[in-house]
Amino acid sequence: MSEHIVSVRIYFVIFLVLMVGTALTVWAGFQDFPGKLNVIIALTIASVKATLVILYFMHLRYSARLVWVIFISALFWLALMFALTFSDYWTREWLNPATTVRPAQASPVSLLPPAYNLDTAI
Repeated sequence: MSEHIVSVRIYFVIFLVLMVGTALTVWAGFQDFPGKLNVIIALTIASVKATLVILYFMHLRYSARLVWVIFISALFWLALMFALTFSDYWTREWLNPATTVRPAQASPVSLLPPAYNLDTAI
């Protein structure tokens, strides 16, 4: 099996695109976009940059079909783990404090006799 040879020009173009992506990331970091748009923009830029690195610098673009199947399987597994984690995280009661029942305040009076009160013992 012969290796695919990628020209230096392609690597240089990908490098310049990654540098532009880095500059966009820095610029977007100093902007105050409405709502959750900051996170969406940052993750979009990071996803594009990661895709370029995986495709060209890790040579996935020119790999065999089996390598693509393994890569897609890994992405599926990652998505499954995120889905299970977020499904647990989003069902926690502390995310919605209106439905959380707060316990009664503890009494400041100690129920232990004075000889066994650890707060006053030395």
